[in-house]
Amino acid sequence: MNDKLENKGEELKGRAKEAVGDATDNEQWQAEGKSDQAKGSLKQAGEKIKDAVKGVTDKK
Repeated sequence: MNDKLENKGEELKGRAKEAVGDATDNEQWQAEGKSDQAKGSLKQAGEKIKDAVKGVTDKK
C-alpha cells in the first residue's frame, strides 16, 4: 500500500511542478513536472499489474 501512495504522490508532485512551470513560464519545471507525472503513472500501472497477477496466483 505504501508504494501506491508514494507513486500517487510522485504523480501529484509532478502536476504541481508543471503548474508552477506553466504559471512562471519555466520550461524546465514544465518538463520535470511532466516527467514526474509519467513516472508516477507508470509505477502505478506496474502496481496494478502486480496486484492482478497476485490475485490470479492466489486463486490457484
